[in-house]
Amino acid sequence: MDYKQAILVRQDLKLPKGKMAAQVAHASIETMMNAKKTVVDKWMREGMAKIVLKAKNLSELKKYVNKAKKSGIASYMIRDAGHTVVKPGTVTCAGIGPDKTEKIDKIVSELKLV
Repeated sequence: MDYKQAILVRQDLKLPKGKMAAQVAHASIETMMNAKKTVVDKWMREGMAKIVLKAKNLSELKKYVNKAKKSGIASYMIRDAGHTVVKPGTVTCAGIGPDKTEKIDKIVSELKLV
C-alpha cells in the first residue's frame, strides 16, 4: 500500500459510535476533495486505505493538522452543524491525506487506532 489517509477523532467529545462514523466519513470525503487529483487517483486504484486515530482534544488535533499542512499534505477539519450531539461549529475530527503512506506515517505514527 503506497497511499493512505488518516482520520483523527477527538476523544474528549466522547461521540456515540454512529455520530463518530458520520464525522469520519465527512472528514474522509472533504479531505480527499482538497487533495491533489493525481494522488487521489493513485489512492483510489489501491483501494482507498485509511486509518482512524485518536486525538485527545482539539489542541492535539490542530497540532497534527498543522504538521500535515507544513508537509504539503491535504487536510481538513470537520465542524459539526450541531443538530444532534455537539454545539454548532464544534470541531469533531480531521482528515489528513490521502498521500504517500510514509509521509502520513511520519506525521501520525505516535497516535493510537480508535
